[in-house]
Amino acid sequence: MTREPLLRVDDLRVSFATEDGVLQAVDGVSFDLTPGEVLAVVGESGCGKSVTAQTLTGLTRSPNTRISGSVTYRGRELTGLGDDALRDIRGEEIAMVFQDPMSSLNPVYRVGDQIVEMIRAHRDVSKKEARERTVELLTSVGIPNPQARVRSYPHEFSGGMRQRVMIAMALALEPAVLIADEPTTALDVTVQAQILRLLADLNRERELAVVLITHDLGVVAEVADRVVVMYAGQIVEDGTVDDIFYSPQHPYTWGLLGSLARLDRPRTERLAQIAGAPPSLLDPPSGCRFAPRCAFQFDRCDQPPPLDHDGGTHLDRCWLGGDVKAEVRP
Repeated sequence: MTREPLLRVDDLRVSFATEDGVLQAVDGVSFDLTPGEVLAVVGESGCGKSVTAQTLTGLTRSPNTRISGSVTYRGRELTGLGDDALRDIRGEEIAMVFQDPMSSLNPVYRVGDQIVEMIRAHRDVSKKEARERTVELLTSVGIPNPQARVRSYPHEFSGGMRQRVMIAMALALEPAVLIADEPTTALDVTVQAQILRLLADLNRERELAVVLITHDLGVVAEVADRVVVMYAGQIVEDGTVDDIFYSPQHPYTWGLLGSLARLDRPRTERLAQIAGAPPSLLDPPSGCRFAPRCAFQFDRCDQPPPLDHDGGTHLDRCWLGGDVKAEVRP
């Protein structure tokens, strides 16, 4: 039986008014997230991943921002909510772990005090109860000696420990959805594995739905159930992990996978690279946005391709036919 989505994004568009013109950062993004699902959103820097994630909780609102489309949580529309109503959902129902914990934590306040303040902002509890909850949270994310570490400042933690603190803070109110924006960036490989294992355990134990923003396909293969590939503000492919890794349908996805080093076979040639550079989102191509960099472009690529499916749930935005893709796909 198909489960009802917790979070539904439909035709989301986000643009910013700049001195150089209107920058269309997100252009027609749609996806669903069901309870317990890990959805990875991948793509190179500047493709709109983080703007999409931040818009889900209203963090991109400003006088220079124009947002259209729909974001619903448990059937409730979020894009039109006032700031106070949205603040109640942010943290309580949908929580976010940001890319750089050092800049997300206040350097002049003790870590425990910051978590206590966040809990008491949403819950009618005493300071003692909030501190006890803070110690529980730090224990749950693997912080050693949490009774003492609640009195530490952010600079007294390692990068991996700071990221654990951010995850603990995000989970304090037991949200149903966790958005993790590049949670393993700038961490060494061992610590990355620990953070990913922690997210996987939380997902399994709490049936926590996770939106994982990343450019690291190794991370995706480790934890994701479904993958959305973004390029120049649009989704160009959407499918299960097996779809994306074993039967990719878009030339951009081929390029991403071709640039990965393989440890299971000898390397006889240089890693593949995608020619050119991403287009400016101030003036993107009028047709297929990947066409200027695509080795397989043809006349029809002057028209914008729709996000089509193959008869199932695997979607891609490319004019090439399935038989052609099977023949030319690396």
